[in-house]
Amino acid sequence: MASNVPSAELDTPYSSPDATPTDWSRAESVLTDAAIYWLSTVRVDGRPHVTPVIAVWHDGAVHFCTGPDEQKAQNLAMNSEVVVTTGKNEWSGLDVVVEGAARRVTNDDVLRALAAAWEDKYGGDWHFDVSDGAFHHEAGAAHVFAVVSNKAYAYDRDEPGGATRYRF
Repeated sequence: MASNVPSAELDTPYSSPDATPTDWSRAESVLTDAAIYWLSTVRVDGRPHVTPVIAVWHDGAVHFCTGPDEQKAQNLAMNSEVVVTTGKNEWSGLDVVVEGAARRVTNDDVLRALAAAWEDKYGGDWHFDVSDGAFHHEAGAAHVFAVVSNKAYAYDRDEPGGATRYRF
């Protein structure tokens, strides 16, 4: 995602009459602070695949990692389009949905910054070494992807409640 502020518009059919668009900074805060994200990919045969992942919001993009042999990596090799969601599983708060293409990150300098962000956010159990364009840890290598978004949504369940569409 670009680091610039996207345009925001209220999605009126899914909003209360007196709702206003959710400010992007609030949606970005949810993306930064979330502990768990849900990644949706598409299998080769067209069936959806959804899995919880940990991720970091860094330089205007959601970043996640996966082993090269995992289902999501196999899916991404055939179709890079993904949806990443996060928020609260209750009747309050803000949920955020990011749609876009997952692009593999292979620059070791960028990966070192991302590895530091992972460890800062999730603690020492999520320490990664970086070499050869990948994260490395005791379980093996992990490929890192950045979701380059063209559209995002925020669903605010606090009063007055509204849905906001962001375009980048």
